[in-house]
Amino acid sequence: MVSRTRAVPTAAPLERLLGRVACGDEHAFAELYDAIAGPVLAIVTRILHDRDLAEEVAQEVLLEVWLKANRFGEADGGALAWVLTIAHQRAVDRVRYEHARDRRTGQRFDEAGTLDELAHDPVSAALNQLTEPQRRSLILAYYGGYTDHEVSTALAESVTVVRSNMRDGLITLRDMEVRA
Repeated sequence: MVSRTRAVPTAAPLERLLGRVACGDEHAFAELYDAIAGPVLAIVTRILHDRDLAEEVAQEVLLEVWLKANRFGEADGGALAWVLTIAHQRAVDRVRYEHARDRRTGQRFDEAGTLDELAHDPVSAALNQLTEPQRRSLILAYYGGYTDHEVSTALAESVTVVRSNMRDGLITLRDMEVRA
């Protein structure tokens, strides 16, 4: 089971831990695990909306961190960002798998339901600072697991506009995080 109780250390200690993990240091991995397991589980749970499935995916993410720590580099934007990107990708992969199955049965992503769930989440305040096109694009992509082309179709916008909205929205969210 993944813990959610520890505060996340600042970037420098996480990057040092990740460097030690890349060298096979099991004690460093235990420290890193304790520091990042909560945020990993949180992002995966928000995307999957299923605690049991989220715990399974979070464990896969943490295993991937152990196996691929040597691939982390400065260009990856910090240790936590690198780990959470892996978490997001794994969760979205799982959502896409579920969507493919749901499409065969005729079910669709519930954007309104996701917005209702986000209303009580700290991330909703940040999302509310975005423009409507940015917010909808990011929710469909990150919470709905849609590809850029699927978001484009759902919003009746070009793929270029969708990608621009998502990029601008992510930059705005990143800038909010830096100020916080």
